[in-house]
Amino acid sequence: MSLIPWLRWTEAPPRLSSRRPAEMVLETLMMELVGQMREAERQQWERSNTVRKVCTGVDYSWLASAPRPTYDLSPGERLQLEDVCAKIHPSYCGPAILRFRQLLAEQEPEVQEVSQLFRSVLQEVLERMKQEDEAHKLTRQWSLRPRGNLALATFKTRSRISPFTSDIRTISEDVERDTPPPLRTWSMPEFRAPKED
Repeated sequence: MSLIPWLRWTEAPPRLSSRRPAEMVLETLMMELVGQMREAERQQWERSNTVRKVCTGVDYSWLASAPRPTYDLSPGERLQLEDVCAKIHPSYCGPAILRFRQLLAEQEPEVQEVSQLFRSVLQEVLERMKQEDEAHKLTRQWSLRPRGNLALATFKTRSRISPFTSDIRTISEDVERDTPPPLRTWSMPEFRAPKED
């Protein structure tokens, strides 16, 4: 019998990552971009290989291995994308990745177009973040405004709206006066106005 399970108390407890959430979002989004670029390059290689096989009629794919990745981001483009990724809030990281994958599946872009598509998704997310932030500010302003508005309170007390009483006579009032009262429903009490003689 092993004593290792009994000695687990000597192990250090697992620590959470000391990185900030913004760094983790940046790293996650950039890893997603690089992975999708490699996948797009692999698919492009497979498409060209399939076209070559159809044109020549000979299949040498069993002999060739997948090529090493050849396309990479320029340093300036990488820095620009990292700058945009750093602005993404952690709660928007997952939806951004899902939207990016959805667009890749719909469009099947070339390798060079993947980074442009990624940039457009990031811009969409930043725009959505801005809109939701503005809406949040507006709701906060409305919730923090003073409740007791004196002018509105005096208006409410001065004006009483009664939809059933009016000084203007209508045709329906004349018709209702001349018709006999309807028969009483047995489940309801009978209400009658006292007749004046």
